[in-house]
Amino acid sequence: MKKNPLTIKKIWGHFKVINRHRWKVFCLCCKVGIPFQGLLHDSTKYLPIEFLESARYFEEGKYSPIKKCKEEKGYSLAWIHHKNHNKHHYEYWYDYDAKIESPMMPFKYFLELICDSFAAGLTYQGKSWNKEYQLEYWNRIKGRTRMHPKMKELIEKVYTDVSKEGLKPVLKRKRLKEYYNEYNS
Repeated sequence: MKKNPLTIKKIWGHFKVINRHRWKVFCLCCKVGIPFQGLLHDSTKYLPIEFLESARYFEEGKYSPIKKCKEEKGYSLAWIHHKNHNKHHYEYWYDYDAKIESPMMPFKYFLELICDSFAAGLTYQGKSWNKEYQLEYWNRIKGRTRMHPKMKELIEKVYTDVSKEGLKPVLKRKRLKEYYNEYNS
């Protein structure tokens, strides 16, 4: 018997979490002026290569099943596919063999990355999410991220401002464009 069998309960639970997350991303993307990107966001999660593996490792929707898969198998084919087909992931822009640092993400994908990040926190943390959550999470992982140094600073700026002011005043296209231009100069 497989350690993580694929069950109807897991399939349905994972499907509901994907939809909840995508809805939150769509709402945030509308706030920053990219509704079409928000509508299409993470549509690859419904493809068998991503959906079936993630459903197999689904556990009550408290965190990404990809994390559990990596813990057990050491890798995730769903994640490899996902990051290579979704430009809002900074990993999409990193070339491990390049002799130059990774490029800054284009603005529209930076916006989607920010919306995705907050939506993931809101989805997985539920009622216990607070405005400091993303900054605390970022502080735990930023040392392991491989992205343009200015991109790291830009993301940290957004998370820091949200931790002080909340989502509503910070997640505005004009404000985020000003930040992006400042860090992309």
